[in-house]
Amino acid sequence: MAKKTIDQIDVAGKTVLMRVDFNVPLDDSLQITDDRRIRMALPSIKSVIDRGGRLVLMSHLGRPGGKGFEEKFSLAPAAKRLGELLGKPVAMASDTVDDDARAKVSALNDGDVLVLENLRFNAGEKKGCPEFAAKLASMADAYCNDAFGTCHRTDASMVAVPEAMSGKPRVVGHLVAKEIQYLSDAIGQPQRPFVAILGGAKVSDKINVINNLLGICDAVLIGGAMAYTFSLAQGGKVGNSVVEMDKVDLAKELIAKGGDKLHLPVDTHCGDDFNDIAGCNKKIVPTGEIPDGWEGLDIGPETAKRYGEIIKDAKTVVWNGPMGVFEKPPMDEGTKTVAQAIADSDAISIIGGGDSAAAIDQLGFADQVSHVSTGGGASLAMLEGQDFAAVSLLDDADA
Repeated sequence: MAKKTIDQIDVAGKTVLMRVDFNVPLDDSLQITDDRRIRMALPSIKSVIDRGGRLVLMSHLGRPGGKGFEEKFSLAPAAKRLGELLGKPVAMASDTVDDDARAKVSALNDGDVLVLENLRFNAGEKKGCPEFAAKLASMADAYCNDAFGTCHRTDASMVAVPEAMSGKPRVVGHLVAKEIQYLSDAIGQPQRPFVAILGGAKVSDKINVINNLLGICDAVLIGGAMAYTFSLAQGGKVGNSVVEMDKVDLAKELIAKGGDKLHLPVDTHCGDDFNDIAGCNKKIVPTGEIPDGWEGLDIGPETAKRYGEIIKDAKTVVWNGPMGVFEKPPMDEGTKTVAQAIADSDAISIIGGGDSAAAIDQLGFADQVSHVSTGGGASLAMLEGQDFAAVSLLDDADA
């Protein structure tokens, strides 16, 4: 699945259209509260401008209605922050494919950067519209995808634009190249034992992942609220825990399919008031013995210990989804123990984006794992074994 990267094409004097993920959080005064996504795009951006290329950046931000400009979703704060990080002016277009964008693309000199306004201000982006894509494609001599977080989508900027640029260089950026390397190698050629840890609230979100990984992994460890649906499937008492009643039969099937590979919690840390976890009554009970009026909020210490021992012997670890309500101590203990075990292990460790990435960051272990994915949904889709049209149509690396 190796693809040609931005470093492998000549960009001097050429205009490169790069899809980045500048979907950054903004506060009420439209200030960026976390610029990590912008910083992570810097290696690909610098690869173009340091070699004399002219760079046009496109991204979405938030979920505007596709009916034109909405200030709270403007990419102007991202363009401003990028200029600060690069230490040079970054131009900002007031539209995406219309007069201002075209004029500013034409005015670019070698080494210049332009940010187009939010792709999703145009209804054609989410619809994958070929006409909208053709307007974007006509601006550039080469296309680069460095937005892993949206690689599982078929938006115009991800699929229709590179399709419209057939015959021109179409490559991946540093970020996407790294994601593909880690995630596809983990699934395609894992060093064993290969252990997957899956948490989060819903079995329905992870059905395909569990199914796929049971066929590949040596062990699949289940935590988070979805463990209570499995507990119910085994005839256990789950009290007021979050369960998906319509997925109980499916959980039974997964238990039967998983056999010795599927590891479920043996104990649960529960509380009697989700809205006041710090102040409520708490106790640890065996799995399937949660009293009425109580709710499972984390895996118990015996489960965390067992999971830690399995992780210790692993050579490849993939983790997606926290083990409990990690934002609210003491229900962060299970997630903490798992994170510590991953950090201490010699395994190749890959953290799926979203809540797991937030947890590993919050607990201070981000620099002790091999790779933290930038895309929650995209990394899940890859673990399901999905092919991404947005990646597969790009130029293959030279053999």
